[in-house]
Amino acid sequence: MKRLVATAPRTAALLEYPDLEVKPNEVKIKVAYASPKHGTEVIDFRGASPFMGEYFSEEWRMFMPRARGDTAGVVFGEFALGNMIVGSIVEIGGDVTRYQPGDVVCSYAPICDTLIVNGVDNFRLRKLPDSVKWQNALCYDPAQFALGGVRDANVRAGDFVVVMGLGAIGQIAVQLASRAGASVVVGVDPLSYRREIALRHGAHYSLDPSACDLGYEIKKLTGKLGADAIIETSGNAGALQSALRGVAYGGTIAYVAFGKAFPAGLDLGREAHFNQAKLIFSRAASEPNSDHPRWNRRRIEDTCWQLLVSGYLDCEAIISPIVPFEDSAQAYMHYVDQHAELSIKMGVTFK
Repeated sequence: MKRLVATAPRTAALLEYPDLEVKPNEVKIKVAYASPKHGTEVIDFRGASPFMGEYFSEEWRMFMPRARGDTAGVVFGEFALGNMIVGSIVEIGGDVTRYQPGDVVCSYAPICDTLIVNGVDNFRLRKLPDSVKWQNALCYDPAQFALGGVRDANVRAGDFVVVMGLGAIGQIAVQLASRAGASVVVGVDPLSYRREIALRHGAHYSLDPSACDLGYEIKKLTGKLGADAIIETSGNAGALQSALRGVAYGGTIAYVAFGKAFPAGLDLGREAHFNQAKLIFSRAASEPNSDHPRWNRRRIEDTCWQLLVSGYLDCEAIISPIVPFEDSAQAYMHYVDQHAELSIKMGVTFK
């Protein structure tokens, strides 16, 4: 059995792991399709994560230094890459009643040959109806953050909405905003093929931020009013500056990206000072949810799964490129780390 592992910063390899016995509460899955997480996982892969030497304290709600001798948050040689798989159950433990061998399921998991997971009271082990595209299932994770961003931005019917960054989260946010009844949806990305996909799935306009004054173009497309809601998924400092220029007076910017430290030049004066915008840092996984107690992570996940399996969302074009498992180490380094512009969300297929 092999799985994809980060053996050193920016280095991936397929390493062997033991094929363990299934416990009474567990199921074994033969993986057919998998995908990595292109955002925070890549920061970890590069060794640039704040979790390397710090941890996030729930008590203090801030990053704190790790004690001397504590294990780092990312241990190269053990850090398994990937976060979603689709496969068939091949074995079940004696206490498992909800699943049977042959069931096709989706689960959080690294990219690996087989997976053993809890099969009792595990709502994240999702059964796939026969009609569901495997690409939709692999977008279970990004769909949650897209939905969180759309909800935190308070997108409503008739709104002018801009989505900045058309990776997996941004592409899904475009679909959600369009289906929510936004009267204008603008997709923003420097890559033309990403903009074309967004136009096919609900965006009315697409803009290349490297080829225009983005804030000004947003104002022109909205009759000088600006965007009611901007969903920023790219983490680029220039994108946030453009969002502050292009947002309507009193509008909302939902900052979904796990951003890096900005270089000098981010200006919170100028339009930011005059437009009275609301800047919300959006993270669907944080509890309590901003709409607690009505909404929580479980409700977001249940809602996203229903949107994916019902066909309300179409993620087939988002899974690109698709590579065989035996080539996944080199492909991860090439498409996910070194040349992210060549991928949206890489898919991995198994024989």
